[in-house]
Amino acid sequence: MLQVHQFPCLSDNYGFLLHDPESGETACIDTPDAEAYLREAAAKGWRITQILNTHWHPDHAGGNRAIKAATGCTITAPEVDAPKIAGVDRTVADGDAVALGEWTAQVIDVSGHTMGHIAYHLPEAGIAFVGDSLFALGCGRMFEGSPPQFWSSLSRLKALPPETTLYCAHEYTQANARFALHADPENAALQDYAAEIARKRAAGEPTVPMSLKRELATNPFLRADTPEMRARWGGSSPPETFAALRAAKDSF
Repeated sequence: MLQVHQFPCLSDNYGFLLHDPESGETACIDTPDAEAYLREAAAKGWRITQILNTHWHPDHAGGNRAIKAATGCTITAPEVDAPKIAGVDRTVADGDAVALGEWTAQVIDVSGHTMGHIAYHLPEAGIAFVGDSLFALGCGRMFEGSPPQFWSSLSRLKALPPETTLYCAHEYTQANARFALHADPENAALQDYAAEIARKRAAGEPTVPMSLKRELATNPFLRADTPEMRARWGGSSPPETFAALRAAKDSF
């Protein structure tokens, strides 16, 4: 089975090493902090062979050059964002596949946070690495895209099997929960989730990864197509309701 090693780095990022024991291959999912990735891989006895970037932001690709220099790994990055990313060997876009040993990661276009943002979905492992496109109870800021584009991206994640485990890149969940409760105050499942998040953070525990099934029931941005959210936030279509929610979160 694939192994995921998750560790904190920078101020609120998570680093991920994805390891296939059968082939011995290890992929860095993004590279916020080269030193941390190299240290964690060495501690596990894993050899880094690949970097899989989700988007160009420095807290996701800033360690590429140093890790490649230390390991000789290959770097895969989203085609649209690749000109802003160091050391890219291969570019990919929606529908492409990336191999890690005998495992296959499907590339999903989740643009909106950046114009080229992608996610990596490993269906046989039941996991997806979603970068900054989706967070537990939140989604990324819309720095480069448009509401219809971002809603389409979230819709592609919504369509994954609900039992999928999602790995997002930041520990933003407690702040996201405060907005979610404001956005959807009558959601009992959300109230339970928020209470659990508060307990975990008080104990110093991570809230990542998260369950897609749970996010579908509680994440206000994924619920922009529901009658409840439209009634509360307006809009004549899910992208318009999503836009209202995103704007509200930006100023919350």
